[in-house]
Amino acid sequence: MTPASPTTPPGPGPDPADPVDLDPADPADLVPADPAEADLRAAFARAALDVTPGPVPLAAVRRAGRSRRRSRTTALSALSVLAVATAVAAVVALTPVRPSPPLPGPATTPSTAVPTASHAAPPTQVPAPPPAPSPVRVVARGERVNAGKGWTVWLTEEGKHWSGPDGYENVRSVTDGNVDTGEPGVSHQSEGDATRIFHSGLYYGTRTAGRVELTGAGGRRTVATLLELPGRPGWGVWYASTGPEDQAPGLALYDRAGQLLAELPPM
Repeated sequence: MTPASPTTPPGPGPDPADPVDLDPADPADLVPADPAEADLRAAFARAALDVTPGPVPLAAVRRAGRSRRRSRTTALSALSVLAVATAVAAVVALTPVRPSPPLPGPATTPSTAVPTASHAAPPTQVPAPPPAPSPVRVVARGERVNAGKGWTVWLTEEGKHWSGPDGYENVRSVTDGNVDTGEPGVSHQSEGDATRIFHSGLYYGTRTAGRVELTGAGGRRTVATLLELPGRPGWGVWYASTGPEDQAPGLALYDRAGQLLAELPPM
């Protein structure tokens, strides 16, 4: 170390009344006033100049950087895989699964079921079919019925009445004793011209008349219309129209079950 300089008597100090004026740009202002402190600073400066810095550990710095990048890449990859797995799970959950058809297997013998006690449901009440419409038209006393082609028919307690296109009226009585209403029977009257024949008559001796049928030339059949007064008096009137070739057909009276009650052969 440098030997200490001889002590010099202190000079006159600064006047406390004078302001301190330090100029950082002036080197004289940076030198400490104490000579011992100045010597110490100079010794530290020389020791610092004698220190040689070691080499920078570049390899270790690179390894640390690569390790950090790998850790960050692994974390991002894990997040990506988790996101894809979540999306796939959502798609699978939203996609309907159709069951596969059952595979054919060996035929099995059905097991015998053991009957168990149960309350049987009451049988369903099947409504009865509506009654078939009556084949007989019930008309009031003296009610005029249009039979077509200018012909008109009506009934009274006396019997059958009818009139033709010329307006001439006829009657066939059931009360004059010429008709036996105690036995099923049928009568026949016909009028017409070269184009059309009007047939009519009485049926009697039954309260279940179902059909009067005319059989003409070649077996041609015509079903007549039936009229009765209210209360089923046991007789009624039938009428029908045919071509001129069936002027004298055969007649048959059937009940509502289709059973033949009476017939009148062709003339």
